[in-house]
Amino acid sequence: MANIHDIARLSGFSTATVSRVINQQHYVAPSTRAAIQAVIDQLDYVPSTMAQNLSAGKTRTIGVILPHTDHPYFEQLVTGILNAAMAGNYHAVILPSRYDQSLEQDYLEDLRRHAYDGLIFTSHGLGLRTIAKYQKYGPIVVCENPGKIKLAAAYADRTPAYQEAFQWMGSQGYSKIALLLSRPYAQSATSKLTINSYVDVFGKRPSDEMIVYHMRTFEDGYQAGARLVNEHPDFILGNGDDITAGLRQYFVDHHLPIPPLMGQENQLSSRLLQMSTIDHHVTAIGAAALKLALRDDIAQTVIQSDLILR
Repeated sequence: MANIHDIARLSGFSTATVSRVINQQHYVAPSTRAAIQAVIDQLDYVPSTMAQNLSAGKTRTIGVILPHTDHPYFEQLVTGILNAAMAGNYHAVILPSRYDQSLEQDYLEDLRRHAYDGLIFTSHGLGLRTIAKYQKYGPIVVCENPGKIKLAAAYADRTPAYQEAFQWMGSQGYSKIALLLSRPYAQSATSKLTINSYVDVFGKRPSDEMIVYHMRTFEDGYQAGARLVNEHPDFILGNGDDITAGLRQYFVDHHLPIPPLMGQENQLSSRLLQMSTIDHHVTAIGAAALKLALRDDIAQTVIQSDLILR
């Protein structure tokens, strides 16, 4: 494959002059530019994008660490990231992790080797302190409140909306409330916020039999319906509208009374079913995360969640 030295040799000009023509810089005589361009065309030379990026010190690529794709939260988050990346003429590369800490460590090492200009952790298995140590190699953004750890972050302030939701449930007389969650309390910031908000309002932790974990899809919700039907909850809060719609479908298919329901993320399913929901504005969070990943400073963007009663 032809390179800049081949062009210089065949054209009779220096590599510096050839470089100015390739990069469309000024200070090259028209006749010189034409002669060099003729050799470029003859050799069918195309400059290496990777080499140009390395020369500029930028890859124009942001790595997006994603545990899985089959949860509405991550679908909407990635949509926001990709939309913002396209608008800024950047590439967003999806890096699947499955919460595997060794994989996440590899991605951090890739940042250290300048494979990406920055990383966005949509969620993580590694501890935040470990992640924060790699900021000296490039911007790192998390999609949760990092607390006292100094990390760039874009996230929803969920607690007021969760508390408002539980207060509303209590005002309606509901006391046997079931929760659908993605991961156990110790592993998930969202699960902690949900359960802690429940405790703040009701003064006690929900019983274990009223919490169903590993909820990510419509089918997961359907299976949760089969489990909860014998617990007789008087209200169910799901961790996604589509997940909650799946639970609802179990009751419909088995000709059972549908308990009052609330989902999250304000998806089409909740609007069609006229189901209450909590909107965390996840697409906006994704867009904010991408913008933070392009900055050199450590900043945070916090978006307020909204309770929508239908």
